[in-house]
Amino acid sequence: MRYYSGVMIKFYFFRIVLLACCLAPQAHAAAQKAQRFVLPAISASAREHAAYFPRLLRLALDKTVASDGPYELAYYENELTSLRRNIELKNNGVINVMWDGANRQREAELLPVRISLLKELNDYRVFLIRSGDAARFAAVRTLDDLRKLKAGAGANWPSADVLRFNGLPVETSGGYEYLFPMLRVKRFDYMPRGVQEAWAEMELHQGEGLQVESTIFLHYRVPFYFFVSRSRPELAARIERGLRMAQKDGSFDRLFNSIPAFQRGMAEITAHKRRVFELQLP
Repeated sequence: MRYYSGVMIKFYFFRIVLLACCLAPQAHAAAQKAQRFVLPAISASAREHAAYFPRLLRLALDKTVASDGPYELAYYENELTSLRRNIELKNNGVINVMWDGANRQREAELLPVRISLLKELNDYRVFLIRSGDAARFAAVRTLDDLRKLKAGAGANWPSADVLRFNGLPVETSGGYEYLFPMLRVKRFDYMPRGVQEAWAEMELHQGEGLQVESTIFLHYRVPFYFFVSRSRPELAARIERGLRMAQKDGSFDRLFNSIPAFQRGMAEITAHKRRVFELQLP
């Protein structure tokens, strides 16, 4: 009887140990702290096309839950200028991830995830102009003609450097939303916009006397990346893994092709109806 009791004790002890081993990883996963990603607020005039970037980030993070654990997405409540986003990200401030065009300074100060988020869309620029100026732009045949007009851009935008490098006069603003009233009151003549941006912005500013110019493309390569702080390489690594998984299984392309503003932009590129001015990069 004692021998039988000893065997039973050993049997139950073994079951307890086995159960504990099985439950331990589940308990660890449940207790694992969610990795937090804080994004910049999206400007009102950019909501239609810029909402794509948080959706793409969420897609990438969903792909990596099994390997990297849970995550949490949040937005900083106040709108930041492009320059302020860079500063906050560089110094581990109020945001820890953003999306933007790449240039040498930005890539030196921040850590880019080198997967192009917009493919070739961001390489083609059309103009927002005042409706009464359409004939002036239709008469532009060369870059020298365009140099007689002034562009408007954000002070920290990579495109501002490209325009200046090609001898195109530029008026800048620290805030994206300020550019629209500046165009209306003739502080500059045109606002180069990504082909995925311009029509949505025009619709959001209906009744303000603006339109998308119909005859010209500027073409230059400015890749659009996710950026994180150089002190947070684990965030960049997770985002890159997730994006590559999404590319491999086709979900990246499905999301990209589902965005109406992107469909409109791709249609404009493939129509081949505009004069294309090639710009050199700094």
